[in-house]
Amino acid sequence: MDDLLTAAREARERAYAPYSEFAVGAAVETADGSVYAGCNVEVANYSNSLHAEEVAVGKAASEGHRALERVAVSAPSSPGLTPCGMCRQTLAEFGDGGTTVLCDEGADAAPTTHDLGTLLPDAMGAADLGVEP
Repeated sequence: MDDLLTAAREARERAYAPYSEFAVGAAVETADGSVYAGCNVEVANYSNSLHAEEVAVGKAASEGHRALERVAVSAPSSPGLTPCGMCRQTLAEFGDGGTTVLCDEGADAAPTTHDLGTLLPDAMGAADLGVEP
């Protein structure tokens, strides 16, 4: 079992999803090999809810990491779940087209693997705003 996927599964167990009951866990691996995990956190109005990928990226960024190598996502009720569009854009801020995205297919199956660039081609980035990353 891939350690990154294990971290995503463990994070999923801590999800706070009382309204949708759709628990998601994510883990990101930074350029130096550090791993940060996060789970979805729902609030009653939904719009203020946090997605698992956002929480994981936020934890990594708050510790000074600015480059992602790999991402893992786990949702047992939806095997093969890929990050939503909003999360893909967040991942693209700290990753690149070659960042690997592992999607949990369940305990007895290998994860599906995608490149972030395939999931989000032509992502908006710092250069589009005239900013040097």
